[in-house]
Amino acid sequence: MPFKEVLDFDYITISEAREILEKIVEKRREKAEILYETRKTLKYLRTFSKLPADKAKELVEELLKLPQLYGKKELAVKIADIMPRIPDEVRIIYAKERYTLTEEQIREILEVVNKYRI
Repeated sequence: MPFKEVLDFDYITISEAREILEKIVEKRREKAEILYETRKTLKYLRTFSKLPADKAKELVEELLKLPQLYGKKELAVKIADIMPRIPDEVRIIYAKERYTLTEEQIREILEVVNKYRI
């Protein structure tokens, strides 16, 4: 059996993953029963997605325009998934990074996130 090869890779939000999996489940449901793992994954994605997929994607795109997130899509996606409310939550997301954000940079991130909060 040949190995599968990753041809392309992109970070996506939990909301986008939920939308993709819901479409897959809908197609598979016509042919067979949905596997336990698939049902559990979909339940997880529905529980933790905080925005519709299109809004989550817009949020990521807007976050990527900020200088502190420019070129860091993985951080923008994580911020969109978590939807931080307070500065400490943003600091935790940046904990593994080699630099520390200023209070102004954190405030800018929170302002963008708050525009998308439901």
